[in-house]
Amino acid sequence: MSPHNFGNQLKSERGNASVEFALVAPLLMLVALAVLQLMLAIHVRTVITSAAIEGARVAALVDGDLTRAESRTRSILESNIAGTAVQSISASRVTEGDNEMFAVVVVVELPLIGFYGPTSMKLIGHALAE
Repeated sequence: MSPHNFGNQLKSERGNASVEFALVAPLLMLVALAVLQLMLAIHVRTVITSAAIEGARVAALVDGDLTRAESRTRSILESNIAGTAVQSISASRVTEGDNEMFAVVVVVELPLIGFYGPTSMKLIGHALAE
């Protein structure tokens, strides 16, 4: 290829980068927003599960006081962004096999964007009765 033809080829491709960017940028933004939404949902799930486990642990340590378990779970979630998604919190004493345990159930509604509307999740924290 002669140097003269190479220069003509560069001139004919001038402006293609901005067109390619305009076509690719919305797709990249969509992927970035989907990743952020997924990270938020995972964060909310982790925080609520940890709060439910802490509430069940409180019930196990204070002679099975279920109201203290619920209030401890609620107090943890009130100071966090995950608390805005909570629908209900309930504590109970359960038996699985020979083990007596406390369970705190938190029902959450996650406002997802995209094809899925609000999604309901039920998260359970357990602790062995002492």
